[in-house]
Amino acid sequence: MRTSPTRVTGRKLISAAAVSAALVAAATTSVAVAQEPAAPATAQDAAAQAVAAPAERLIVGYKAGAAEAKSNQAADADAVAKGKEAGETLDFQRRLGTGAALVDLGERLSKADVADVIAEYQADPQVAYAVPDRLNKPQADPNDTEYSKQWDLFETTAGMRVPGAWTTATGTGVTVAVIDTGYVTHSDLAANIVAGYDFISDTAVSVDGNGRDSNPADPGDWYATDECGAGTGSSNSSWHGTHVAGTIAAATNNSKGVAGIAYNAKISPLRVLGKCGGYDSDIIDAITWASGGTVSGVPANANIAKVINMSLGGSGACTTATQTAITNAVNRGTTVVVAAGNSNANAANYSPASCANVISVAALSRTGAKASYSNYGSTVDIAAPGGQTSTGTANGILSTLNSGTQGPSTESYAYYQGTSMAAPHIAGLAALMKSANSSLTPAQIESAIKTNSRALPGACSGGCGAGLADATKTVQAVSGTTSGTTYSSTTAVSIPDNSSAVESSIAVSGRTGNAPSALQVGVDITHTYRGDLVITLVAPDGTTYPLKASSTSDSADNVNTTYTVDASSETANGTWKLRVQDVAASDTGTINSWKLTF
Repeated sequence: MRTSPTRVTGRKLISAAAVSAALVAAATTSVAVAQEPAAPATAQDAAAQAVAAPAERLIVGYKAGAAEAKSNQAADADAVAKGKEAGETLDFQRRLGTGAALVDLGERLSKADVADVIAEYQADPQVAYAVPDRLNKPQADPNDTEYSKQWDLFETTAGMRVPGAWTTATGTGVTVAVIDTGYVTHSDLAANIVAGYDFISDTAVSVDGNGRDSNPADPGDWYATDECGAGTGSSNSSWHGTHVAGTIAAATNNSKGVAGIAYNAKISPLRVLGKCGGYDSDIIDAITWASGGTVSGVPANANIAKVINMSLGGSGACTTATQTAITNAVNRGTTVVVAAGNSNANAANYSPASCANVISVAALSRTGAKASYSNYGSTVDIAAPGGQTSTGTANGILSTLNSGTQGPSTESYAYYQGTSMAAPHIAGLAALMKSANSSLTPAQIESAIKTNSRALPGACSGGCGAGLADATKTVQAVSGTTSGTTYSSTTAVSIPDNSSAVESSIAVSGRTGNAPSALQVGVDITHTYRGDLVITLVAPDGTTYPLKASSTSDSADNVNTTYTVDASSETANGTWKLRVQDVAASDTGTINSWKLTF
């Protein structure tokens, strides 16, 4: 939600002052180990294992003196022979400038099939290396004219490292419901807008002269002095929902305006906030409808959202009514992202920030510290850029807007600040993740965002969740684009209830040097209340790397995710351990398997 003063009204509303009033804008158990595949002895051979996706061709380097290194005919015959052994049809294509052979794999093979062919080549002592002919993509910055001002996406200090995620996913196939003030037409957003709905039933709030209908257009949420309660002052229209939507999915590489985080995702605008705010009842129906539930009197939703963004809130803990709607949405497979609030207070005392099964987002300034206004506390899950315009307008979050002070006028762009601006960064990231891996559940999305976050560059007194979200690392982790040699343990280890820690071991050998700075630790644990679990990686020298802390609010089942660890100070070879402890009563589980990917 945007920063604003507290509003006192005679009606029970989710405050749009919380979103719309004085927004600062300027224009130990050892187990058997399975190694997959056998550890290579050289970095070149290790590279040959890097099969991150299906491939169409291989680049094969032969050792000097091998007939295939000099003769195209010999290389072709070798390809046919190895293809026969692997059950595939291979064909020599041409000789590269380095002398390596380019070998066609015929039909597009799966990762497993490509790995089988590579294994045939690697078993040949005359082969120096065999690697996939990988497809590279341009990584230039978007050509959007205002992109250079979007520090929140790319800056080293407090940016969310979004550009690196775009080589893997751009949001294609995902709809994000923006439950907010609706949408005012903007050419930098129009291509990504799909049908939504106006859920405001009270005409005093709706301003558009009617109740619920299929038109989520934002007529403006301005109000006159004290119209929303004594001491609330006055405010121009905020066009808040349009600003939020632009951060998530503004059109990108269109030579104008700003870039959206999930720029190929679609936005379904759901209008619940009008003059002076919006009622819980309307918001509950919007959550239900967005996630594919049925709302009496409202047609079925043809654009079911896999992600919901709610940059709104009010004082008071999450009610059972709101929690029920959120729980149902999550059970339908929809990830719910909410703003932590702008009162510089404990988010546990605000809703929906304090609701369970949501991703509650705190706001950071451009320095990476908690923004002065942002709520904090144990209910906050993650932090993202939200801006701090008090240190300069350009330190806010730039996105799509409208110049109208009351009704709509011309389209524009403006800097806003608030947890309202931080939340859509995470909603956009969730859309990228779902686009990269459509099987992800809301719990897996939340876990991966937390696991792959990085330490806050600045201070956050009171707690800002797991850290600053890292889009590149997170999307890579869930999409499986990180590749290398994998060592795994598949022997089950029971996790006793509220007891001492258990350990599962993996012996790594045949490697040279240290472990990587982005060691991938894949964990598959069954547990009936994962919040009870503390998970730690133990290096061969005994150094520990925390992977997951316990949490009284994480009541979901199981841990099935990949953690990224900077283990560059550790010798790669040796016995690595996964240590797991259940620290609370009533639930048990099992380490099903875990793996290390170097």
